[in-house]
Amino acid sequence: MSGRDLFCQPRRPRRGAALALVFTGVLVAGAATGSLPGADRKTASGTPRPAAPAERHEEVARAAAEAMADGKSPVEAAERAVSRSGDRWGAVYSSGEYAELEDALDGRYTGVGLSARRERDGRIEVTEVRSDSPAAEAGIREGDRLRTVDGERVDGRPVTEVVSILRGDAEDDPAGTAVRLGLERGTRAWTETLRRARLSTEPVTVRTLADGLTVVRVTSFTKGVGEQVRSEVERLPSGAGVVLDLRGNSGGLVGEAVTAASAFLDGGLVTTYDVDGDQRALHAEAGGDTTRPLVALVDGGTMSAAELLTGALQDRGRAVVLGSRTFGKGSVQMPSRLPGGSVAELTVGHYRTPLGRDVDGTGITPDLEVDPADPAALERARTVLSGLGPTA
Repeated sequence: MSGRDLFCQPRRPRRGAALALVFTGVLVAGAATGSLPGADRKTASGTPRPAAPAERHEEVARAAAEAMADGKSPVEAAERAVSRSGDRWGAVYSSGEYAELEDALDGRYTGVGLSARRERDGRIEVTEVRSDSPAAEAGIREGDRLRTVDGERVDGRPVTEVVSILRGDAEDDPAGTAVRLGLERGTRAWTETLRRARLSTEPVTVRTLADGLTVVRVTSFTKGVGEQVRSEVERLPSGAGVVLDLRGNSGGLVGEAVTAASAFLDGGLVTTYDVDGDQRALHAEAGGDTTRPLVALVDGGTMSAAELLTGALQDRGRAVVLGSRTFGKGSVQMPSRLPGGSVAELTVGHYRTPLGRDVDGTGITPDLEVDPADPAALERARTVLSGLGPTA
């Protein structure tokens, strides 16, 4: 399981409150490769609108209002109400924290610029260091082991929690605040103090390997990503095969995932979802390339909107899915403003694939299971592509 400090997902528990996993990504200190559960937004609007089930919204709002009247924290009271509701993905944010989440969807975030993954033995390993970031300037490299954050041991802890600590609280730990990392590289152990910075994401990268294999990597679905994927695919030579690398994709805006699907589908159903029992559907735009050989590469950090895209391509026979089972976050969250200015995001429904599969709690099972962390995974993808048709 891996995480990136890109999407402000899980926050550091407030006064013992349960860790809130909200967006479908992770906002560690700079970026994370994949794994944070969270909440997908139906809209990119910065203004939350009441869309949660009426009863639960009213209960949470009432708890916040009563706490304010008693001179207590409305945010903590709302958090307790959400916890009592049993909403696995529900979360409450202060106005500042919510603004940070909205910034993340715009591709901006506060962090140190590293991605991390928890190994099978519980060790936290750095998987990527963003150039021109505090982590890069400090000389941290891919493969370094992260032992402590601000003196707290992180071995064995969920990567989402590690990411949350690295990123800090949106209001108490803004850009410029320090975070102390205990690191290990081979036999060398040292401590590095970094200062968080405002960073921007690069959620879509395209590279053509020496053998001609084209890999389109998408790490999150922030604003504009869907159209960027479509444009990048249209630039490729006709018939050239593509590996759509969604490993560690933390999700994001559902509409962007649907637009990305439009690069490979000629219209048709991408997903259905319900909001308070009202059934709805999202469709791809017409005109996508339906003949280009396509492999989708996924792992346990492929979440939410990325799972929605994977399920659509798989159900409609458009892509061969390689890797390991995806995370399994297929619920719909919508925001509503609470007394005092905080925001509650409560679950209002679930997404399903075109064939009606519910991915929440189950994930997407790949057509061909391979170790997604193995460098040979791309070679397996190339072999599959060669059997699907022309790749050059």
